[in-house]
Amino acid sequence: MPALDPGRTALVLVDLMERIVALPLAPRPGSDVLAAAGRLAETFRAAGAPVVHIRVERPGVDTQPPGSDLVADLVHPGDEIVVKRTIGGFHDTGLHELLRKHGATTLVFGGIATNLGVESTARAAGDLGYELVFAEDAMTALTADEHRASVQLDFPRLGTVTPADAIILAGAE
Repeated sequence: MPALDPGRTALVLVDLMERIVALPLAPRPGSDVLAAAGRLAETFRAAGAPVVHIRVERPGVDTQPPGSDLVADLVHPGDEIVVKRTIGGFHDTGLHELLRKHGATTLVFGGIATNLGVESTARAAGDLGYELVFAEDAMTALTADEHRASVQLDFPRLGTVTPADAIILAGAE
């Protein structure tokens, strides 16, 4: 995979919240996804590229369930946080405007669940004209079959699927 331009690329991490990462997930546990996402985030920060964290809030409730915060130590100063109230990250969140402000035309995705929050956000991003890259080992789902369906059937039609370690930003080798 060619090196990505850090001035035009953003990392988008979806729903890496305590309660979601702790679920029984497949094909890999949430801890493995966090490790891969953390490495990617460090690569992006070192290159000066934006890191955007999306987390969900349930609408119409006074308090969110325990564990609704992003995983501790994942978010660093300068990272962006977007709160969504639907499966995807674009509807009424300002995500598109935020990404445009950063000059992003390419988005690298990771998160949980592959076939829900990640795929829904990626489909909307594709509709908006973004180039898409999927860090396969920086995501997981409730079942291995759901994950495989997204990364083997759907994501190749939307963009490039690759291991997180193959994602390189120009000037950050």
